[in-house]
Amino acid sequence: MAPTEKPQRIVRKTNADVLPSLVDLKNRKVADIGCGEGALVRLMARHGAKIIGVECNLQMLEKARSAKPAGGEFYSEGVGEDLPFDDGKLDLIVFFNSLHHVDMDKQDTAMAEAARVLKSGGQVYVCEPLAEGPHFEMMQPVHDETEVRACAYKTIKAATQHGLNEELETTYIHPAGYADFAALEDRLTTINPQLADLFAKQKSEIKTLFSKLGKKTAKGVVFDQPMRVNLLRKK
Repeated sequence: MAPTEKPQRIVRKTNADVLPSLVDLKNRKVADIGCGEGALVRLMARHGAKIIGVECNLQMLEKARSAKPAGGEFYSEGVGEDLPFDDGKLDLIVFFNSLHHVDMDKQDTAMAEAARVLKSGGQVYVCEPLAEGPHFEMMQPVHDETEVRACAYKTIKAATQHGLNEELETTYIHPAGYADFAALEDRLTTINPQLADLFAKQKSEIKTLFSKLGKKTAKGVVFDQPMRVNLLRKK
């Protein structure tokens, strides 16, 4: 009789804690692709990275550039499928919650671009939300990313064709928090302005899910969001 499998322990960690625990940042040349408002860029700068954030949303890029600097970080307009870097110049490429935002037919190109700009031995850190859990369920009526997230994972697993070998895959649960419902609406429609009209139509349903699925804390409302990290290395 086969032994009974032990249930997998659920590990709760913040995204900000996981990244520096898995990759060395000090004095490394790093690019954060799809950096948004630049919070992760500034975190990596505080850990000693020589970092540039790349973002295509001009509103988010302006917020990143206007934030108080954490070190010598820089920001550039650009997209994952056409990176503004020369060949073999970087030590680390980060796709944090961003690979699935690349058009599905261009995700493989984005991975090829990451390989192109990395030095030999350089790494790609891809962190993606899973299509499950309270945060996903709350967002699903207006922003169902099941298909694009599955495509991103398929792209990661096919990255060996670009000379990127997988070193690690791990999952954890991140507490995604919002001060209130208005903060959720502002963040979603800023990152995805094309969803503003749909959000307005679905607002009542999302607000109900926000109250039902969220956990109230002293700082606002928190939703569990399962995350997956894949760490790849260039040959």
